Amino acid sequence: MDGIDTAGYFARIKLATPAAPTLDALRDIVAAHNRSIPFENLDPLMGIPVHDLSAAALTAKLVHRRRGGYCYENNGLLAYVLADLGYGVDRLAGRVVWMRPPDAPLTGLTHNVLAVTVPGETDRFLVDVGFGGQTLSSPIRLVAGPVQQTRHEPYRLLEHPEGFQLQTRIRGEWLPLYQFGLRPQPLIDLTIGSWYSSTYPTAVFVVGLSAALVTDTARWGLRGRHLAIHQGGDTEKIRLATAADVLEQLTGRFGIDLSGLGDVEARVAQVLDD
Repeated sequence: MDGIDTAGYFARIKLATPAAPTLDALRDIVAAHNRSIPFENLDPLMGIPVHDLSAAALTAKLVHRRRGGYCYENNGLLAYVLADLGYGVDRLAGRVVWMRPPDAPLTGLTHNVLAVTVPGETDRFLVDVGFGGQTLSSPIRLVAGPVQQTRHEPYRLLEHPEGFQLQTRIRGEWLPLYQFGLRPQPLIDLTIGSWYSSTYPTAVFVVGLSAALVTDTARWGLRGRHLAIHQGGDTEKIRLATAADVLEQLTGRFGIDLSGLGDVEARVAQVLDD
């Protein structure tokens, strides 16, 4: 826990530090994190490995440098903060199946989610602020079966040979996002997953640009030059003309500080259509 700046984190997400670790407080924290700290993969894209998942490193990047990150970083930072507040937190590993056909090759265990225990609550809760544009916008109970409404779409957990599969309903259809087990993951195993995700030559975060943010009313997603805004059941798609236009979205809409990353515009120009 050395290096966590809980007060700085709550200033970053523009939320008062809760007086007690309650379920309502957890919901407020997830919502504020969603709208304040973006999902983004600029470090892997720029050739910078993401291998330090310590509280100090994640606080320095996501809080003090006003950057975002992918699942290991967003959920990693939140795990440190929640533990500091008095919640019980287990870090779990997941396998992404979102937008993949059923017969596609198996993906690695390269998604990180949290199982959170709230004092006074019988059920644990699935918390995930690091799944990009389709990330959970509210905690949901870690139980299989019932449909659970979030601030945005409904979700459900189904029993799966690996533990659970998370699904969401979009335009009337239930779609799988990822499956995960309940065995807590030591930091070293998460570090290996993050290293792979940020350095493997064909990894999605190495070869293409992604950014996402979940506001109270919309989901913003950027992939290369393509910006999608999902709101109220409607989707607006915008094709950005140049790398400079993409950088304007990254800094303006997503609030990402690009300083110290090198020539981001030149690198983005290489992956505009990926």
